[in-house]
This record gives sequence, structure tokens and C-alpha cells, in this order.
Amino acid sequence: MPPQMAKDVKDFVKTGQYISTSEFFRDLLRDWQNGKLLNELNESHQEIMAGKGKILKSLKSLR
Repeated sequence: MPPQMAKDVKDFVKTGQYISTSEFFRDLLRDWQNGKLLNELNESHQEIMAGKGKILKSLKSLR
């Protein structure tokens, strides 16, 4: 990580919003994962709206 970015993270932790640098990065990773999931859901929704998706009646339909 570039020194300026490391300093920015340390400064942010010092504000008290995060207990540690590790906590900051865990939160950042969770946000990234949630964004990725949201994008996948939006893509699936667009496929369904375009008539390309398949709506399952139950989980058994996955087989």
C-alpha cells in the first residue's frame, strides 16, 4: 500500500470510528462483498425482465 494511503487509514482509525486498522479493512471488505452481491442481483433482475431468466418455484427446481 502506498505510504499516503497507509497514513490515511491510520488517521481514520485515530478518529475513533474503528478500533484498529484490521477492523477498518474488514468493514471495507464487507462493503465490497455487499456491493458485489447487489450487482449480481441487479444483473439477474435485468435478465428476468428481458425474458432470459428463469423463475424457480422452489429450490428443488435447481436440480
